[in-house]
Amino acid sequence: MNKLILWMGRVAGISGVLLCAVAAAMRLSGIYWFAGFQLGTLLQMGMAAMIAGCLCFLAVLTARSDPLR
Repeated sequence: MNKLILWMGRVAGISGVLLCAVAAAMRLSGIYWFAGFQLGTLLQMGMAAMIAGCLCFLAVLTARSDPLR
């Protein structure tokens, strides 16, 4: 189970970084909309994905350091 959560965290983190980078690059080039979404929305989706990735990593780390297991 920990391996699945670890991979979910990696995928969420990488996709979040990519979403944030795309949103920032497009916004700096003067584009405000992408695929029907405002770029601020895509940036928030990227941040949410990175937070989800961090929470997955935290769950794995706390499970590894739990002395009762």
